[in-house]
Amino acid sequence: MEKYEKIKVVGRGAFGIVHLCRRRSDGAFVILKEIPVEQMSRDERLAAQNECQVLKLLNHPNIIEYYENFLEDKALMIAMEYAPGGTLADYIQKRCNSLLDEDTILHFFVQILLALYHVHNKLILHRDLKTQNILLDKHQMIVKIGDFGISKILVSKSKAYTVVGTPCYISPELCEGKPYNQKSDIWALGCVLYELASLKRAFEAANLPALVLKIMSGTFAPISDRYSPELRQLILNMLNLDPSKRPQLNEIMALPICIRPLLNLYTDIGNVKMRRIEKSLSTVHSPQGRPGGRVPTNRSRDGSVGLGSGKVHSLPLSSVYTWGSGISMPLRLPMLNTEVLQVSLGRTQKMGVTKSGRLITWEAPSVGSGEASLPGVVEQMQPQFISRFLEGQSGVTIKSVSCGDLFTTCMTDRGIIMTFGSGSNGCLGHGNFNDVTQPKIVEALLGYELVQVSCGASHVLAVTNEREVFVWGRGDNGRLGLGTQDTHNSPQQVCLPVEFEAQRVVCGVDCSMIISTQYTIQACGSNRFNKLGLDKITAGEEPNPSNQVEEVHSYTPIQSAPLNSEKIVYIDIGTAHSVAVTERGHCFTFGSNQHGQMGCSSRRSSRVPYLVPGLQCITMAACGDAFTLAIGSEGEVYTWGKGARGRLGRKEEDSGKPKAVQLDESHPFTVTSVACCHGNTLLAVKPLLEEPVPR
Repeated sequence: MEKYEKIKVVGRGAFGIVHLCRRRSDGAFVILKEIPVEQMSRDERLAAQNECQVLKLLNHPNIIEYYENFLEDKALMIAMEYAPGGTLADYIQKRCNSLLDEDTILHFFVQILLALYHVHNKLILHRDLKTQNILLDKHQMIVKIGDFGISKILVSKSKAYTVVGTPCYISPELCEGKPYNQKSDIWALGCVLYELASLKRAFEAANLPALVLKIMSGTFAPISDRYSPELRQLILNMLNLDPSKRPQLNEIMALPICIRPLLNLYTDIGNVKMRRIEKSLSTVHSPQGRPGGRVPTNRSRDGSVGLGSGKVHSLPLSSVYTWGSGISMPLRLPMLNTEVLQVSLGRTQKMGVTKSGRLITWEAPSVGSGEASLPGVVEQMQPQFISRFLEGQSGVTIKSVSCGDLFTTCMTDRGIIMTFGSGSNGCLGHGNFNDVTQPKIVEALLGYELVQVSCGASHVLAVTNEREVFVWGRGDNGRLGLGTQDTHNSPQQVCLPVEFEAQRVVCGVDCSMIISTQYTIQACGSNRFNKLGLDKITAGEEPNPSNQVEEVHSYTPIQSAPLNSEKIVYIDIGTAHSVAVTERGHCFTFGSNQHGQMGCSSRRSSRVPYLVPGLQCITMAACGDAFTLAIGSEGEVYTWGKGARGRLGRKEEDSGKPKAVQLDESHPFTVTSVACCHGNTLLAVKPLLEEPVPR
């Protein structure tokens, strides 16, 4: 100990005290780890011994250098290199949500990559790789891995079984108690890269069971779209649930995204000055179009279908139309060279899910600065809507989306629910009333696999693969079906009869419905105008007042004939009326008929469900505030009800009878999804090829 002068205590580790010291021989700062061996258990002594053994084996510029170890006053002292720049965790925390440039992220990442490659070549697992164990030099440019206290030296490349490491960084195989090898360190490295890109951990939860569920689901919040698709894909690959599908370290080094920072690392850290390559290597080999662009079989770059030079017809992958809010004819929305499978509407949102599992949104373009145009300048026509992919989307594949008034829920292909938007009324389900700008997992449902979700104006219903139903949000009118009118900001399970197997859920503005696997329906909330079919009605006669129901706070079977005996395969709830499609393709409306939305020519006021005449083979239907829409099996689109502000998709006022809406499609098409909300409609169609195209 006479070689060193203690200056101060800089930390307290798992097994001892960390001192900053000055080496008397040359005045250099060093770190001394003081480990009280006498008070330690056998396992702790082995861990301390292990650290010495591991450090002796390692010699790399990106790993904390080991100097010596000795016994002093019944304590093991380990002398090692001092990194004055603090930890990478501190560096990230001081960013205060100001994202790092991709070049900076990769500069740090490739150094950690090289260090871990050296560790693995020595047949050592780090097993506790995290930003707190990654240190920086005084200029905060050179990275050094430290803390090898729980590393495992592998006698062969067999698998280690001990479960160790910091919980936020442990891999799924560790959570399951499975054996692991170097791929567990790859997972932790992926977590570190994610943390560099998002300034937060990939997996965090309030308690250990919730954290384990998150890790096992493999789902994490997306990183910003400012980063390249290659970086997002690298994180996704490293955080693959299947260890065998995670890349090897040498495979990561060979990626175009890593080659440039690796080259720069070996030149910039030395004294050789050179101009950096400005163009990313990842784009050099794809001069035609955007990297990763979709080039479908039998479809040319411009979308034409055919073989050789004989083009048959130019077809988009899909089209999405909107009308309402002053748009009186169907308006084709701009697409991002993608196929939209499902759409949803909120008060302010127009959202879709693409075939590749991304969320796409259509928004009104931002208003310009308002400066007066110069005389003689022709003003360019502003598009009514612009399309963009929702920020992030790495790490998750979206399967469906549902919009409330000012919030959105989406469901991943793994059955996980994510919500974002306004947190008023607790409709995000996060246990608070806070707003969230990017999709965030509803942690209370991590133990369940969700199969479908629906949003009302300010509440949500979700159904699991085990036929359980969960609800949250605003509770007025008993719309949650929990027997009260209380509001809940986290998911609550609904009590349903044992024989009732929930299959699909539907939310209205102030009510809810659940369809069973047997196509029976239970409903709760406001039954104004009998829009839920809860009045006791037989043989088409108006119910007397004693059989009329205005509101129920628990789920109740619908009792209005013929809805209570028909097999209902599709249903939607509007503001004051509903529409149901039967197995035979018939369309029933029930509720208010103030604007002719029931589909009968007269302004008949009745609480009895009405079979809309003239409609056959209906497959889907939807309700807006005072209008109805139905889709035929051949892609026909019919609307009726209130016509003001373009609600019906044609230039006319109210129409009590269904009439066709004309879409600007030159080829046969099928409607894949439709949504109505307030006075607006969003409709997705996909072209059908008239003849099969040979492969």
